[in-house]
Amino acid sequence: MFSQLLADVVSLWAKYGKIYLNGIKNTLILAITATAIGCLIGFICGILQTIPVSKTDNIFKRVFLGLIRVIIRIYVEVFRGTPMILQAVFIYYGVPYFFGHVFKSIWAVSLIVVSINTGAYMAESVRGGILSIDPGQTEGAKAIGMNHFQTMLYVILPQALRNIMPQIGNNYIINVKDTSVMFIIGFSDFFSIHKMVSGAIYKYFPSAFIEMVGYLTLTLVASFLLRWVERKLAGSESYELAAGDQLVTVAGTYNSPAKGSPFDEKSKEFGKPVYEPEEEAEL
Repeated sequence: MFSQLLADVVSLWAKYGKIYLNGIKNTLILAITATAIGCLIGFICGILQTIPVSKTDNIFKRVFLGLIRVIIRIYVEVFRGTPMILQAVFIYYGVPYFFGHVFKSIWAVSLIVVSINTGAYMAESVRGGILSIDPGQTEGAKAIGMNHFQTMLYVILPQALRNIMPQIGNNYIINVKDTSVMFIIGFSDFFSIHKMVSGAIYKYFPSAFIEMVGYLTLTLVASFLLRWVERKLAGSESYELAAGDQLVTVAGTYNSPAKGSPFDEKSKEFGKPVYEPEEEAEL
């Protein structure tokens, strides 16, 4: 049986290999482009949700940001709470129903659907990544005169990007697989080629085997590359803290003075300082 399956797979690939490869190409282009656009949408939504608002701010800023956050929340909940296949149907058939034929190609619809779906997931990931950064980072940036935009651009986002990189990779891998639902509107991706070939020659399982191996290969390669990027972002595994000036305490190198030593502020035995300042000693 396995030899028969192998023979059928080889026969299918020899006859329809170029068509399968074209489907793989379309899947990759759609997944990569939609993930990039979705990340951009997610970063914009995540940043807007984390802009600090206080009671001392003017009413226009508070109302505007409140309205923006309500819109973002509705967008996130709707597109995270509904299947992508239904989103494709609603956009491809619903928009022309109300506004006429505004889409010129299935490619455009597929890109819009996958991008906004990815953006909904990335919005929460980015918001969580920003909130995961120590508030002291923001306070330190403001202490040296940075405004909120500069703080986000140069201090917070670079660190948040490192934290959410696994989620970006996860969304890309999901998109590689979930673009298969775009066959419902006629998009020629890898999965739609499988349906076409299996329907033409009635060899469903051999074609499905090719699909399974193809998708697994695409996701494994993506996982390998993303882990490589994560290691690059993490930097060197071994480093030494710079402590040239011995009078400057370097974070992570300071130990509390030994109890009872001349450098200890208080002695438990006497309940008072071990040493007295010179001024007090003179008095």
